[in-house]
Amino acid sequence: MKRIKIFIFGIMAVLATGLTAQNVFDSKTAQIPLSIIIPAQADYVPQGASAYLANKLQQVATANGVSATQDFGRFFITARITPLSKDIVPGPPAQVSQNLEMTLYIADYVDQKVFASTSINIMAVGTNETKSLINGIKTINVNSPQLAQFVETGKQRILDYYQSQCRTIVKNAKSMAARKQFEAALASLTGVPTVSDCYDEALAVGDEIFQQYVDELCDRNLAKARSVWAAGQDYAAADEAAKYLSGIYPYAKCYPEAMELYNDIKGRIREYWTFEMKVYDDAVSLEEQRINAMREVGIAFGNNQQPQTYMLDWLFR
Repeated sequence: MKRIKIFIFGIMAVLATGLTAQNVFDSKTAQIPLSIIIPAQADYVPQGASAYLANKLQQVATANGVSATQDFGRFFITARITPLSKDIVPGPPAQVSQNLEMTLYIADYVDQKVFASTSINIMAVGTNETKSLINGIKTINVNSPQLAQFVETGKQRILDYYQSQCRTIVKNAKSMAARKQFEAALASLTGVPTVSDCYDEALAVGDEIFQQYVDELCDRNLAKARSVWAAGQDYAAADEAAKYLSGIYPYAKCYPEAMELYNDIKGRIREYWTFEMKVYDDAVSLEEQRINAMREVGIAFGNNQQPQTYMLDWLFR
């Protein structure tokens, strides 16, 4: 059983800089996201070289119009390194010279299908095997026509998947929503790339499901907030109520009622209670805020489903 590590790139930087949903999700020029996965076995990639390989895969993806992301998704990019020969070059200092073959893959984790692959040879030299491998990884030209074609092939096959499966994706999302599995439905719909022909339909259905989600979440959280406040009506009760009120979106139908409760608590606790309700951002359009919030719900659900161990025997056998 092969153990795999997933490396964090891309989207955290986007979220940390506070870019709007127009930048992150709704732009027709947005990139197709891939997860970056690195084999953890020492015979493939020593621990000290893993970060360098992950960084290089990120460069390969982004240089050719695909984003590298920390978020758990069905499509990923990975690499397998196979040593072909190794020589010790006398020093001082002695050098390890290696001829390596790196095979890169873009694949579907769920259906266990390879969408694209390519192999390149690397000549690597360093004072030990790890440094040799690191130096070899650094020499890879991410702008080479071979790697550009590799990424383009994978990207097109991902788009073909969404083109052929669009109706099924939408139908399944509606079915999940009917069972009140709103987060799962949103994870599926917000995974559709903005450059896909399926995107507009997925976005429209996602918006409807998102409204159902925030309405039910609001009803549930408001009832809990009212209950704890009625039972205590002191600072501790206010603090507990805030935990529930913080989960209420301003788009929810019961938001005005939640604001009434908030104002009642604030009026009694006054300056000792510093909690603030979620509000609209006047600098960002309502549509963009909804899309961004919808996407964050989907991402959170997907990451909660992320397996502890990635099994890629089907890919590397």
